Amino acid sequence: MSQAIGASERAINRLLSVAHVLEEPRLARLYTYILREDKATIDTITADLETPRTTVYADTGTLVDLGLLTRDESQKTHTYTATPIRLTTNLDGDTYTITPTLIEAVGRTSNDRDLAFVVERYGLGKLAAAVTYAVLYVDGEMTERVAARELDLQPAVGIAVLHALREVIQDMRTHDPYFDQIRNARTEAANRDS
Repeated sequence: MSQAIGASERAINRLLSVAHVLEEPRLARLYTYILREDKATIDTITADLETPRTTVYADTGTLVDLGLLTRDESQKTHTYTATPIRLTTNLDGDTYTITPTLIEAVGRTSNDRDLAFVVERYGLGKLAAAVTYAVLYVDGEMTERVAARELDLQPAVGIAVLHALREVIQDMRTHDPYFDQIRNARTEAANRDS
């Protein structure tokens, strides 16, 4: 019985950890940077992300506390590695899998006006939907105009967001071990039309 309680506790803690990172673009950016690098030190993070050392220390500490980073203290210079995130939610029959690709998109909202606009105006759910359509767009399975229409965005906004997400998809395809589990937008559209 204690194992079941432990599993429930771990699941809820992971959910809260992911939610925290999805609310903080700076943490999301740091998390996916370390995931892509395989391992990183405070010095490399500070230099590559052009972030003050005190901020990097605080943010890596937060991500370690959330269970999303591991700190290796076996050598004088500590290294950090990221635990790949996969969180599948099912609410009233709607299922979505959050993977590092969505977290990368959130991390880029601090530097990309189009992605930030979508989150500010339509919410994180719209960004998650846009990621699923961006995969189809990048793979040549859907035009940008069709994807923008399916996202129920003005064509110019939808196309700008898809272009911004193209880099996210290309960068994360090889680094996100759960990339193939990103919900298929074509299935979502078919279910909605049924």
